[in-house]
Amino acid sequence: MIDVLIADDEEPALDALEFLLRQDPRIALIRRANTGAEALGILTSEKVDAALLDIHMPGLSGFDLARATNLFASPPLIVFVTADEETAVDAFDLDATDFLLKPVRQKRLERAVSRIEAALSPGRLSPQDDQVITVIRGATIRRIRRSDVRYVQAQGDYARLHTEDDSYIVRVTITELGDQWAGSGFLRIHRSFLVALDSISSVRVGSNPVVTVGGVDLPVSRRLLPAVRDAFEARGGRA
Repeated sequence: MIDVLIADDEEPALDALEFLLRQDPRIALIRRANTGAEALGILTSEKVDAALLDIHMPGLSGFDLARATNLFASPPLIVFVTADEETAVDAFDLDATDFLLKPVRQKRLERAVSRIEAALSPGRLSPQDDQVITVIRGATIRRIRRSDVRYVQAQGDYARLHTEDDSYIVRVTITELGDQWAGSGFLRIHRSFLVALDSISSVRVGSNPVVTVGGVDLPVSRRLLPAVRDAFEARGGRA
């Protein structure tokens, strides 16, 4: 069970976040704070596993709080919550476990809780082990975690990373990326596609085999189908 602190100077946002967290059976205790100072007081006097912090609060910001907790003997995991997408770069510079955009959605919050749970479990992947990829779109620089990527699509000398919400072009070939991510739960299914095994919901065999990832059907090469099928079934799936 996970004990959390949530901090936001906007009461409706705090209420909404608490409501969503209470739907998750992994969450035990929820402490609330309306200011950064109040949050710091709770964090210094009580032990919580994770703090979900609004970035823009008067006085002590979420970033200020994260820096302060780095001085703790056992700092909580930090998840930033904000409506400002451009602050993601600074958030990951502070080793945040996750970064949630407002309005927070239930499914996305569940993934954040899963990351917290994984980081708290010995021997499992921690956020520090989860590669962060820098992507540039126009004048905006973003950082996304490898664990956010559902599948990768080849586009010549580039690769397009598909996440739940968007897609991003990176200057690396799918072959290079496949080699780098081979031990991280990714599998080549086709000359043009690399997928995260945990994102596969079904494998369909036949004359034109496909895997379904996030509601999207992706082609599977007949040569690679046996390996794809074995990997899927090894994770409890049924082709």
